[in-house]
Amino acid sequence: MINKLTIAGRRLAWQQNILAISVVLLCSLLSYFIWGLDHAKSILTAGVVTIIPNIVFALKAFKYAGAKSSKLVVESFFSGVKLKMVLTALLFVLAFKFLVLLPIPFFSMFCFVMALPLVTPFFIKQ
Repeated sequence: MINKLTIAGRRLAWQQNILAISVVLLCSLLSYFIWGLDHAKSILTAGVVTIIPNIVFALKAFKYAGAKSSKLVVESFFSGVKLKMVLTALLFVLAFKFLVLLPIPFFSMFCFVMALPLVTPFFIKQ
C-alpha cells in the first residue's frame, strides 16, 4: 500500500533525478563533440556517481509519511542519508580505481549535479 502523503515528495524527487539525468546526458553529449571522448566519459561517470545514490536516497527517504509514523520518517531519512554517503564513496573509489578519468570535468559535473536540487524548484513548478 502506498502512503498518499509520500506522493508529493516522491514526485519532486523523481523530477529532480530526471532533470539531473537529462543535464548529465546533455553535457556529456556536448563535451563529446567539443572536447572528445575522455571529457564525455568523465562527465558521464560523475553523473552516475551522483545520480545513483540520489535515486537510492529518494527511494529510502520517501517511504513513510504522516504523524503516526514520524519516528519511521526520521529513521528512513537518516538511513537514506547514510546509505547515500556510503554509496557515493564506494562509487568514487570504483570510478577512480577502474576508469581513467579527467579530474576537472569529473569534479565539475559532480559539484554541478550535487547543486542542481537547489535550483530545481525554479525549473519545475508544482
